[in-house]
Amino acid sequence: MTDANLDLIEDRIDIAVRLGPSRRADVQAEKLFDTRYRVCASPRYVDKNGAPKRPNDLRERDCVLMALTAFRSRWLFRMKGTVEEIPVAGNLVFSTALAVRSATVDSLGPALLPDWLIGGDLRSGSLVDLFPDYDVTATTFETAAWMLYPSADYIPKRVQATMDFLRRGVQP
Repeated sequence: MTDANLDLIEDRIDIAVRLGPSRRADVQAEKLFDTRYRVCASPRYVDKNGAPKRPNDLRERDCVLMALTAFRSRWLFRMKGTVEEIPVAGNLVFSTALAVRSATVDSLGPALLPDWLIGGDLRSGSLVDLFPDYDVTATTFETAAWMLYPSADYIPKRVQATMDFLRRGVQP
């Protein structure tokens, strides 16, 4: 497992799950599910620092950020068709969503995280959605998880079984 965007053909990878479809003709893409992003924090962080009342309040917060350029400088908030771009900053920048999630659960600041990663945390109460009435993203509001695989006439049984499992069982 890696967050790196590897070349399926060159690296001989049977299946990849990515947050965007492939643009290559020699790779097949199948959408698994739509995704959403949420700005969340731990209840302990909210108790100590208060909850931001509006997205603009995040300008004054030390956010937990992803190292991806688009994710570490500004977040987009949409409500009733109106989009607001909010600059964000923070002293903690991580290269994986798992590390961002962990730091957020540990009360180190608010973060922008995908629903498929934090659904259980929101249900258990270890994270709270700071802006439940907004759609939020760093890039585009139309995001999804995709299963990618090399285009081939022959798909080994183990690969087909994994693909069938992903089609039936992976949900945020």
